[in-house]
Formats: sequence, C-alpha cells, structure tokens
Amino acid sequence: MLVVVVDVSGQTSGQTTAAALNLTTSARVGALGSMYLSVNDDDINVAVNNPTLISDKMNNQLSLSYVSLFSGSGYGGVYYGRKVKKWGSFVVGLQYVGYGSFDGYDEDENYEGKFVAADYMMYIGWCRKLGERWRMGASFKPMLSHYESYTSMAVAFDLGVNYSSADELFNATFMARNIGAQLVSFDDYRESLPFEFTAGLSYKLPKAPFRLYFTATELQRWDLRYPDGFNPTEVEDPFTGQVTKESMLAGVLDNMMRHAVVGVELCPTKAFNLRLGYNYRRAKEMQAATGFNFSGFSYGVGIRMKKFYIAYSRNNYHQSQAPNFITITTDLSNFF
Repeated sequence: MLVVVVDVSGQTSGQTTAAALNLTTSARVGALGSMYLSVNDDDINVAVNNPTLISDKMNNQLSLSYVSLFSGSGYGGVYYGRKVKKWGSFVVGLQYVGYGSFDGYDEDENYEGKFVAADYMMYIGWCRKLGERWRMGASFKPMLSHYESYTSMAVAFDLGVNYSSADELFNATFMARNIGAQLVSFDDYRESLPFEFTAGLSYKLPKAPFRLYFTATELQRWDLRYPDGFNPTEVEDPFTGQVTKESMLAGVLDNMMRHAVVGVELCPTKAFNLRLGYNYRRAKEMQAATGFNFSGFSYGVGIRMKKFYIAYSRNNYHQSQAPNFITITTDLSNFF
C-alpha cells in the first residue's frame, strides 16, 4: 500500500485530504511566500489562485508552469484566459501533480512491477465586476487522485470578493477556499477538504517602486500551534529544577503570526521584478534543531521579453530542499 502526503501548511496539516488543492504553480506567488495574492495587474498566474482578479485583459493569455519538488516529484499547470460577452471573463486550465515512480511488492515481498502516483485537477475560474471598485469571482476545481490501485475524486470551489482603490494602489480580497467534498474516497472513510477563509492585501507605494503584500490564512481556526520539541512552552533548568513558562502574550503573538505571510515586490520597470517573501508558520514548523536555516523564506525574479514573460522563484521549505518554480506567460494575440 502507498501513502502519499503533501504537506503545504505545516505540522497541523494532515487532517484533510486533497492537499494538492492548495498548491500554486505560479512562480510569482511562490516567490512571495503565499498560496494566493491580491493584486490587480492582469496577471493570469495570480488569477488562477484568486479568481476575483480574472479580467478582460487576460483574454488570449496562455501560461505554462512547472515546479520541481523532491526526489523526482513535481507538478505543473497550463492555463488560458478568455473573455465571453455578457458572461464575464474566464480562465480554464489543467494541473498535474506527479509523485514519481515506485516499485510495487506484495505482502510476501514479491516484485509486481512499477506504479505511479499522481493528482489531476481541472480549473475553471470566472469573475464579474460589481461596479467600479468591486468584483466577485469563483472557481470550480474537480480533482482526481490515483495512487497505485487506489482512486479518489473530489470537487472544490473557491468564492471571493475583491476591492481595488480608484488609483489601484491598494487591493484587498476575502475568499472562502476549497468549499466542497470528497465524492469517492480511497477506502470507506470520506475525508474533508482543506477548507479555509483567507484575506489578502497589497499596497503599491505611490512614489517608490515597491509593492507590499500581506496574507492572513486559515481565519476560521485560531490555534495553529502544536507541541514542538524545539520550542517548548515550558523549560526546566536541569540544575535548579526551576521551570520557565512561556508568557501568555508570547503565545498569543506566536499564534497570530502563524496566520501571516508577508512579501515585497521591487518593480522598477514593467520588464523586471524582484520578489521576496516570508512565511512565519513554515519557518517555525520546518526549522532545524540547530535553529535558523532560512525555512519560510522565498525569493524570485520576473523578466519581460518582447512576447514572453518569464518568472523564476525558489521557496525554502527546509534546509535540504527547496522547490524551484518556473512560469512562462504569453499573449497568443501576438502570434495570430
């Protein structure tokens, strides 16, 4: 039997199924440390994770992404934008997560050949304006998981609203993500999907080439902490026996920060961007016994050419491995 775990949220994960629903294929989103961004600049790669940002200007945009994970595993996606009169703007796509090839054996250790494990997801996103400053968006994400002879099917939806200021320097989104259910389970027990409420903000400084990002995750659940041997809440002095306890304020601040992801984007020109992100929760949950190891940090770059926009990023999960993101975007109107 094969057990595959994709942990995108840390040590309090593993309580739901279909964790691949939370993966982002966008190098830009990955560089800024988040699962989605709130920024209205007509980038189809951002809109895939935040359907409230789908716009008419994404008509004929095509995006290809790939993310290298660990030990030969990886995932990617292809997405296409289209404006439909009277209906709004849409983005459709396909996403694939491959966990690699494995050697199969029976209970007597007889070799039975190789098998693969993978997730497949369709994406249909839609957005419509609710006046000059407000929009609403939704996405439909049916998903099939096939691990050796085990199969699961799930259906999820994202629903959200977005606000943009008149000068478009400030942008805010509130979303309910992964509303849905597992239709077919791996066994007789149906698991829940990784549902969450999230909020995202971005602000472009009016006279400086910087955009600041803030995302608050899992707002439906306050307590994201767990017993951690590296960061115990009580420490006993081995010589005196005196016990030092964490203060209530320190505990509250630590829990609050586990909901937060921050990022900054340097955009001196439309042709070049530098990005840096920090995920406090990931840093705390993936830190090594030796202490600081750059877990939780992410960074990337974006370069616009004549007909293509290429973005690269690296997201530090822990000290030994870090996924590499690559995204290529183009407007098919330039070729036809």
